[in-house]
This record gives sequence, C-alpha cells and structure tokens, in this order.
Amino acid sequence: MKIVLASGSPRRKEIMKNAGYDFEVKTSSADEALPDNITPDEAVKYLAEIKGDAVEVDENTLVVSADTVVALDGKILGKPKDENDAFSMLSLLSGRTHNVFTGVCVRLGDKKTVFCEKTEVKFYTLSEEEIKAYIATGEPSDKAGAYGIQGKGALLVEKINGDYLNVVGLPMARLERVLREYIKQ
Repeated sequence: MKIVLASGSPRRKEIMKNAGYDFEVKTSSADEALPDNITPDEAVKYLAEIKGDAVEVDENTLVVSADTVVALDGKILGKPKDENDAFSMLSLLSGRTHNVFTGVCVRLGDKKTVFCEKTEVKFYTLSEEEIKAYIATGEPSDKAGAYGIQGKGALLVEKINGDYLNVVGLPMARLERVLREYIKQ
C-alpha cells in the first residue's frame, strides 16, 4: 500500500523510517489558522486533519498527517518568533510541568481516524545562562515551545510521563496500532 506522510518535519520522517515504513513525503499547504478558544488537544487534531485533507492523493493511498504543540496551563506555546520569544517561553517552562500534544490523522479514501496523544514534560529549573546557552545553539528556532527533546533540549528535561516520540513529534506506537487497521484491509 502506498503511504504519504503529509509533513515536512525531518523528525516525523525519521520516526516513520525507523519504524520500517516505506512512504513518500508531500507537504500540505493548509491554512493553519486556529479557531478561537480551541483547547490544545482539539487544536492538534484539527490541524492534523486539515493538513491531511489538503494533500491530494488517489483513494488507494494512505495519508498520515500530524501536528504537535506545547501547552502550559492550557495555553499553546507555538514556535518562537525570535530569540527573545524563545527566552520567554523557556523561562515560562523552567521548573514546571507542561504538556505536549500531538494530533494525528490517518486517511484512506473516505475512512479517517483522528487522535491525540498527550505527554507530560517537566523541566529542571533553568538559569538565565542555561537558557541563553541553549538558545545560542539555534535549536529552539523552529520547535514548538522553543525546545527539541531529541537534541540538546533533552538537557533541560527532568522527566517525562508518556510517549517520548510524541514529544519529538509523532506518537509512533499508537500510530502503528491505527495503521494496522488500515493496512490489513
């Protein structure tokens, strides 16, 4: 079965590849503006679904799309606009537990499954110097919440409760179980 990953994320691509899937990448051109007053879990499901729906494929091609956000106290922390924004986000996360939500959409023809995975992440208390040094690596610039757990951002994390790969950007163990239902058809 032909599979399309509707994401330009190198991390999602690596996770799918490491799980043994053969797929092609087609990025979505969906408008990612969120409706007002949407919760983080609903936001990622909404974004995953519109990304997947925006990719044109034939009815025999399975599409996987996803979106990940970091949320603190129910508020979504997107990708930082600049280094000052990254500093603000990391300062907010310092010493606290936040949630990482990834929404996933799997679509084949008219059949569609949309789900959300949540992982709790607790940061160590970070000094200004630690935050500035991490920002200087350039790693926070394109990451939700201004950090990447799969890189130097791992040094900020005291503990996680849930799926590590969800924090990276794709809850592969749960996705695998959904994909089995589609592939065995």
